[in-house]
Formats: sequence, C-alpha cells, structure tokens
Amino acid sequence: MAARLLLAGAGAATAVQLLHLAPAAARLPPVRRTLCRGLAGYGTRTHVALTFDDGPDPRSTPRFLDTLDALEVRATFFLLGSMLERAPELGRELVGRGHEVAVHGWDHRPPWWPDPARDLAELRRATEAVTDLCGVRPLWYRPPYGVLTSGLLRAARRSRLRTVLWTGWGRDWTAHATPASVHATLRPHLRGGATLLLHDSDCTSAPGAWTSALGALPLLAAHCHAANLQLGPLRDHGLTP
Repeated sequence: MAARLLLAGAGAATAVQLLHLAPAAARLPPVRRTLCRGLAGYGTRTHVALTFDDGPDPRSTPRFLDTLDALEVRATFFLLGSMLERAPELGRELVGRGHEVAVHGWDHRPPWWPDPARDLAELRRATEAVTDLCGVRPLWYRPPYGVLTSGLLRAARRSRLRTVLWTGWGRDWTAHATPASVHATLRPHLRGGATLLLHDSDCTSAPGAWTSALGALPLLAAHCHAANLQLGPLRDHGLTP
C-alpha cells in the first residue's frame, strides 16, 4: 500500500512537472516554425526585428547605442529588472534614443520548477521596474533561456505582456564567438519577418562575448539593406501586442 502511494505521488509530481514545462516546446525551431509562428516572432515580410537580451549593462550597452545610432537602426531591448535597477539611467537613455524596452524577467533564473505565485510576483516586479525607471509601459516579454513554462505564460498574460521568442540567434554568448561567426550563424535567418536575438551584456555569457554581437551589427545592417529589408524594433514588426 505504501509503495502504491509513493508511486502515485511520484506520478502526480511528474505530471505536474510535464504540464509546467509543456509550453517550453515552443523553443524548439520546428515547433516555432510550424505551430507557434506568432510566439516565435514571425512578422511583416519586409521587416526584420532586432532584439537584445540581458541588459542594460553600463560596460557594453552604451557601445551598442552608439553603433545603432551610427547605423540609424532602432531595436528592442529585453531588460532584466535586476540589471535595470543597477543602471536606471541606461533604461531612460534607451527610450530617449528611440529604442523599445521590453521585459526579460527580474533575473536570469532557470524556471525549471513550478511556482506560479513566484513567477507572477517576479514578472510584475520586473514590469514595474521597466515602467517606472524607463518611463514607458513595456509590451513584450521573453523568458530567460527562452524557456516558457505554464506559470510564466499565465504571469505574462496577467501582466498584459505578449511573449515573443525569436526566429534566429547569433550564438554570440560563447567565448569563441566573433562578429563573422555571429553574422554567419544568423545569415540563413535573415529574411523578411525574422526576429533576431543578440545580447548587449555578458552577465550570463562568456566574459566579453558581447563584442561579437556589437561587431556583427554593421554586417547585419548591410545584409538587410542589400536585401531591401527594414531592420528595426518589434513595435514595427507587424505583431499585435
């Protein structure tokens, strides 16, 4: 009898965990391309959305802002509440220089274990930080690691945020990444409707990895210009918040 109860309890716990992680299947490229195109960020065919995760970081984000200014490109920055709290002036500068701010959560904690109350509290805290410190209410949310759980999905909806992942990433977080490797990795995804993921901070990446994304920006902008594609933020991507 005791053994049966233990097995039943283990089975129930496994079922809860599977339900919790079920939405994370959207992170898989075949699922995003076929079943979750809106969640992946497929947008207008003449536009490519440029997005950055993990900032703002005083060491690196200003370099991205200067480069984007020189390229006359605007982007969407998915901010971590904990990073923004340490550099609120950068949040205001992002908005002041024409970029869009969005929510990446409070920190970069992996959401493996279900805790709906914690998910909602942390996402609301991050959303309030972006709203208060940047002066605008964000529209978009991207979970850390792109792992969307049932709890985070509900929390985003209750926080009136639309969840957006990506259609292509540059693998710019590794110690061996270079501007050329980032561009080469993204090149197959550089088509109309794409949402690109890069990082303007190395807070969860190899030290200095952000320089690879920074150096790739002129290459990406030139590629899009040659293909007659507009490179810009999610607000211009034809997605409905």
